[in-house]
Amino acid sequence: MKPLLGEKFIHNGEAVKLPLDFVRQLSLKVQQERPESRCDKVMDTLSGCALCLPNLTQLSSCCCCREHRPPLCIEIKPKCGFLPSSRHVTKEIKNQVCRFCMHQHFKLAHGKWKRLSRYCLITQPAISILSVSIQGGECIYSCKDDADVLQDLDELAQHLRPYFLPSGSLMNGHQSSKVVLNELIQVIVSALLSSWDPRKTHLSEGRVRCEASLLHRDLLRNTNHCLPKDCVLDKILGTQMLDNLDIEGLNPLFKRVEQHLQDFPKERSSLQIDGPYSHSFLEKIQKCPTEDDGSIEYAVGKVHQYRVAMTAKDCSIMITIATCGEEDGLDQSLEIQPSKPRFTYSVSILDLDPKPYDSIPHQSRLDSKIVNHYLRSTLPNNQELANQSVFLGWDREGEDCTLVFHPV
Repeated sequence: MKPLLGEKFIHNGEAVKLPLDFVRQLSLKVQQERPESRCDKVMDTLSGCALCLPNLTQLSSCCCCREHRPPLCIEIKPKCGFLPSSRHVTKEIKNQVCRFCMHQHFKLAHGKWKRLSRYCLITQPAISILSVSIQGGECIYSCKDDADVLQDLDELAQHLRPYFLPSGSLMNGHQSSKVVLNELIQVIVSALLSSWDPRKTHLSEGRVRCEASLLHRDLLRNTNHCLPKDCVLDKILGTQMLDNLDIEGLNPLFKRVEQHLQDFPKERSSLQIDGPYSHSFLEKIQKCPTEDDGSIEYAVGKVHQYRVAMTAKDCSIMITIATCGEEDGLDQSLEIQPSKPRFTYSVSILDLDPKPYDSIPHQSRLDSKIVNHYLRSTLPNNQELANQSVFLGWDREGEDCTLVFHPV
């Protein structure tokens, strides 16, 4: 992933062995802390292996200020930042409403979310803050399914006040909380958009406007749809957009690969279906033909591109920021300067586990369920859905199924 996402954002880890008793105890502790919607996830407690990463909560260039405040660590989910433009998309709603907005309705109906969010990843900054921690492990803010959002934000602002407001500031209460949170957002956005390249990456107009967004249309029209070239969001978005066929266009290619593997099972290794994720794997992605020539090479290349794109859609960004003393001599390119004080930062991309090849059929079914549920719940008289009612039905739990008509 380094050539795609950038050397400076990805850190090499080291595989280490851990005692199985420790892993089991850690798994129990983590499971207790999981939000309700994530309780179906479990750790691997049998292999005893883990990936040891560098300590990303420390800044090598940081000269801590005189108050000796520990760095802040912020975890962010960038999610998918574009609407599909593939000719293979059969439901027009996918070109109008982003996957995030449609998925909200599906999760709400299945009890995974407590409420619909007013947030849209396409027409608002494409970030979702998961947690804010102080170096040493104390979590001072995290997303929760049933949290009192305003109370959580007030508590977060109180923790952050020493970082963003002078010690003698007369502001207090709601006014100071708003100032502190605005300063935090300014620092985060500055880090996400920081680039050494003055050029801009302009986004297609059709990819940046979601019809489900609650933002005013005039505001959307006046928004500058571009990212600084080679900033972390530009790198992630470019990798996400390797998924240029949508799952509907990928499905026939996946079936082509499956048929080829049935006919030539020994080629599974040479086609790197299960890795290794080496330079030759990257070549298959980068040298994939632009048009379908009917070859297995094209199908495999597109399947690999999709898997890499899905990995980028599910990664995390970690930003570590620290205040700088007035006399600290730092590289200007690594500084963020809101009103006061100054900050230095580092940006890293985490959670880059390759998406498994075998998950593609599940992704196809999930995509169909999400889109059909959105059409049914928000557009009950939608003609697009009515036209498909001959072929699709729904079971009592609200999940779609295919009706097959047999001759009699």
